[in-house]
Formats: sequence, structure tokens, C-alpha cells
Amino acid sequence: MFSKLMAVNEQLNEAYLNENKGYTIALIGNPNVGKSTVFNALTGMHQHTGNWPGKTVALARGSFLHHQKSHEMIDLPGTYSLLAHSREEEVTRDYICFSPCDVCVVVCDSTCLERNLNLVLQTLEITDKVVVCANLCDEANKKNIIIHKEKLEQALGVEVVLMSARSAVGLDELKEAVMRCGMKKGDTHRPPVDYSPMIEQAITHISKVIQKKQLQERFIAIKLLEGNQQFYQCVKNKEAVQTIVEQEIKQLKNGGVYDQLEDSIVDAINQKALHIANECITYQQADYYEKDRKIDRIVTHKVWGILLMIALLGLIFWITISAANVPSELLTDGFHIIEGKLNTWFHEIGMNETVRAILMDGVYKTSAWVISVMLPPMAIFFPLFTILEDFGYLPRVAFNLDGYFRKAKACGKQALTMSMGFGCNAVGVSGCRIIDSPRERLIAILTNNFVPCNGRYPTLIAIITMFFAGMLAAPWSGIVSALLLTGTILLGIILTFWVSSLLSMTLLKGVPSAFTLELPPYRKPQFAKVIVRSIFDRTLFVLGRAISVAIPAGALIWLFANITIQDQTLLVIISDFLDPFARQLGLDGVILLAFILGFPANEIVVPIIIMAYMSSSYMMEMDNLTAIKDLLVSNGWTWITAVCTMLFSLIHFPCATTLWTIKKETGSWKWTALSFVIPTAVGMIICFLVSHIAGLFM
Repeated sequence: MFSKLMAVNEQLNEAYLNENKGYTIALIGNPNVGKSTVFNALTGMHQHTGNWPGKTVALARGSFLHHQKSHEMIDLPGTYSLLAHSREEEVTRDYICFSPCDVCVVVCDSTCLERNLNLVLQTLEITDKVVVCANLCDEANKKNIIIHKEKLEQALGVEVVLMSARSAVGLDELKEAVMRCGMKKGDTHRPPVDYSPMIEQAITHISKVIQKKQLQERFIAIKLLEGNQQFYQCVKNKEAVQTIVEQEIKQLKNGGVYDQLEDSIVDAINQKALHIANECITYQQADYYEKDRKIDRIVTHKVWGILLMIALLGLIFWITISAANVPSELLTDGFHIIEGKLNTWFHEIGMNETVRAILMDGVYKTSAWVISVMLPPMAIFFPLFTILEDFGYLPRVAFNLDGYFRKAKACGKQALTMSMGFGCNAVGVSGCRIIDSPRERLIAILTNNFVPCNGRYPTLIAIITMFFAGMLAAPWSGIVSALLLTGTILLGIILTFWVSSLLSMTLLKGVPSAFTLELPPYRKPQFAKVIVRSIFDRTLFVLGRAISVAIPAGALIWLFANITIQDQTLLVIISDFLDPFARQLGLDGVILLAFILGFPANEIVVPIIIMAYMSSSYMMEMDNLTAIKDLLVSNGWTWITAVCTMLFSLIHFPCATTLWTIKKETGSWKWTALSFVIPTAVGMIICFLVSHIAGLFM
């Protein structure tokens, strides 16, 4: 009965929406212009996300009510140009060119409107159903930038709305402008772009054979010169169009224009955008951006920029290390209390002892350890990282490292995906979508694991504190730990460059591609939104994945520690078997087995080592690092063991979550397997060399 009522309710809702259906609105814009803020301000909670069919590109849809109509808004991926070079840009281009869109809202940054106008002009060559949203007008006012709205509307031939989406200024005006734009009939007025004569001639010839009115646009004709196959499916006389295109391409090649086609188009559009900006924008403070440029002279300096990046990295790690201890202890205490109550309840209901042990000593203890050790650092690291992103610093990091990645024949955007890997390698792998070249994207995916994620920090920090910084008093202990951790991570970055270069010379040969990187203006971070976004979009997402693989891992670890063969547990049997090989790497069988069993989640490596050394049947946690160090030393650990364990923790196979993400992103078991083999082989070679060279001096 209830399901029938739900079905009727859905039918009524669908009928209501069809009857009150408004416009379909596409939202486009450059990155860092506040496009998502505009989308969220308009749609509120009436939105959902998914993937474009056949593409791993996020799609956000939302709706809002205005004039008793439900308008659908589609937030397209950010792009600098409709001359697409990536999957995200292809999605935006194809939707604007070929999908039934009633209104297109182009979001621009009012503080650098001249840079955004090229996308406006490209869009206007496809459709006149455009509304220009000049966002961040509050920041423009602070910098004494005056946008002459009427002049700009006259130059572009469409409505312009000045707004600040963060403070909800201009939202009503934007809604009204969208309504007027949707109702207006086709307008022939367009700001003319002066292309070269040969391109204009090619456009004219192609346009003559296009029969569909909505496709008789100059920019579409230009895209045909690049062989956009989707366009051919949209015209009736497909063969005639293809023939004309082939002829025009031949003419352009003979005239020496085709090879510089895109540059010629971009230059013409940029010239028109600059002309409009000069006519419609007044800078009362001519050096309004000088403050940003002064900061950039240091931040992007070849020497000081790198040193500042290292210092900020060390500061973030110091804050993360220092601040994570207290919440970790509180979570641990809380889980101990819950554990006691659950054990009491299980005994009261008469649960089978083996089942209780698997659930509590295996699954519960493993999951509790992952949460208490992983959650606090992530909850601190991700907001700090997002603040740097919001402030505008991360594009400067990519700028600083671009030269190094280009020397490795990789892409400078890899600096951003590598930075994401500091929080979680799975997130870093997903972030590799921003890299346009498939070859360079694969290099970034295969090398992302060389920087440690939050799951490996506990092992690194514990070993650093116990063997190298523990004898120092606070706050020096935390400072030295942060410095040593930063040095370890710098080694991971150096290895990223080296392995990227090696892959570029072997498996993934190629020439590094150029990319457009805009250095956005420095902005005051929106701290409340930063916290919400980093906690929900990153921290809880990553934690959920970690727990999903930690639960079966906990049961497996318990079985290894409790199944006995000839009075020896599987844990002891396997660690003894691995011991001779592990000794060659400066480790022992227990350490190597702990890394293998820690495959689902790196956080559980140390507890497994403690459990194996204490011959316990469940995961152990000791009260302090001094007790753990005494246990390790009594089982043969030296400073060489500590160093090699740190190195192998830094350089070994990705966790299960990351490998799952790699398989999803690449769609290939081959590249997934290589992403496992490459860092593991490098880690073993380095540990072997370090242990044997250091052994010569012992």
C-alpha cells in the first residue's frame, strides 16, 4: 500500500513539474570565478550530482522556482575556452553547442573581466541566449574597478548582471535577466570578431551548406575545421558538409593557416575582448593588482618560492601533528568505553565467542584504530589545505613546480594532484582528471603514491618521535618531528620527478604539453565554507572508503592471529617465511607482513607490528611511545630498522582504496598492476641500498 502511495505521489510531482516547467539554464565560466557559489546560491538544496554518460566528469544539476516555474540549472565544468583540450572542456563545449539549452549564463570575475570576456565572446558565437554574470563585484569595488554596465551590454548585445553570489547580492536581478533572455526572440546583433580572411572565407563556405538555423554560427563552423564528429550528426546533409570541410582544410593548409588555426582564432577573440574591456572598464586605481604582484614576486620566485612552499608544508605538518594528538586520544578513550559496553551486551545475549572475537577483537578494533588515528589528522590537514586553495596559493605551487615536471616530460598540473595526495592518494588519483593529456594523466596516476597520505603519517610520526625526536622537550620535539617529516616528504617529491622522467623515457614516451594556468587574485578564504567543504567532501568521503576496506581487513587479521598450525599462528608462520627476504631490506618478517596486512588501510601497520611482537590474538594499542619503542628495540630494532621502515612506509604499494580508484579512473588492470609494482620495487631497492650501505658503518 505504501509503495503505491509513493508511486502516485511521484506521478503527481512529475505532472506538476511538467506543467510548471521553466527554462533549462547552462552555467559556464572560467575556474575560480565563483561559478559554483552562484549555482549553490540559486539552487540551494535542490541539487544533485552524477557523471556525464560515458565520461568520468562530474555533473551537477539543480533547480529553483521563479515566477511559479521550476527552472533547471546545469553547472558545467569550468573551462577557459570552448576550444576543448580535456574531457571537462569537451563536455562544456558539446553541451553549449549541441544540447537544447534555453539560456546560457556565463559567470565572470569582475576583478579581471577582460580575461573572462574571451569565453563570453566564444559563447556568443554559438547562441545569443546569453546572460553575463559579473560576479565578485564587491571585490572589484574594493579595488576601485568600475564596470560600465550599460556600455558593456551595448558592446556584447546581451544583459549583464553585477553580483556578489557570496552575499546574495544580485541574485534576483540574475533570475529576472534569465527570464527576459529566455523569452526574447533571436537577435542578430553580435560583437564582430575579426578573423583572418582565409578563416572568414572558410566559415562562409561551410555556413552555406548548413541547413539547421540554430547551427548557422561562426564558432561551430570553426570547430568543423577540427573535425568535430558530433556536429556532422546534427546536420541533414552530412556528406555535403564533410566534403566542404575537407576542401576548406586543404585550402587553409595550402595557405599556411591551418597549423596556426587555433592560435589565430584565440588571438582574434582576445583582441576583441581587450577592446571591449578598454571601452567598458575603468581602473581608478591603476596599480590595483600591484599588491598581488608584489606577493607573487616572492611566492613564484625560483628560489624563495620553493623555500616558502617547503616552509608552508612544514608548518601544516607541525600543526597537524601537534593538534591531532588530543582528539585522537579522546576518540580512542571513547571507543574503549563503547567496546566495553558492546562486549558486556554480547556476553549477556549469549553470542558465540568466536563470532564475538571476530567482530570485537578483529573488525571493531581495526575500524576504531583507523577512525581514531586517521580522522583527526585529516580533519586538520584538509581544511588547512583547502584554505591555501581558497586563498589562491595552490596555482602558485603548480607554477613553481611546472618547470621541474616539464623537465621530467610531465605536466605542471601534476603538482596539484600530488598536493591532493598529501591528504589522500585516492583523492589525488581522482584529481588527475584535470590533466588533459592521457599520457601525462597516467604518469600522474602512477606516481601519486610517492607522496604519503594521511594513513602513513601515524607510522612516520611515531618512528620519528620514538627514534629521533623523542628525547627532546616540547615544543622542540614537535618542531623536529615536523622538519624530519617534511624532509621525508621532500624525498617522495624528488622520487616523483625521477619516476615521472623514467616513465616518460620508457613506458609513456612523449613530449610535455603546454597548459594555461591562471594565477587567480589572492582572496580572503571563506573559513566556514572551507570547513564544511573539506570535512564533508574530503575527510568523511576518504574516511568512509577507509572504513569500508578496514572492516574485512580486521576480520582477516584476527584469523591470521588465531588460526594455528602445529602450535604456531599463521601470523608467525608467514612472518618467519618472509623474514630472510625482509632482512635484506633492513626490515624483518613481522614488519613486512604488517605492511601486507595493512594493504586495506595503512593506519593499521603499527598495531599489527605490536600485536605480532606481543604474540597477541588481537590488535593491541600501548599507552605511550616509550613503551612501544622498548618493545621494538627488544625485538631487534635499530636506527637502521627505523629508517628503512620509514622509507618503506613512504615508498610502497598503494592502499586498497587507492588501487580501487586507479582501476576506476584508468579502466585498466594493466595500469592498476603497474601502480602497485612500481612504487613497491622502488621502495625495496632503496631500502636494500640504505640497509647495506649503513651496515658497513655499524
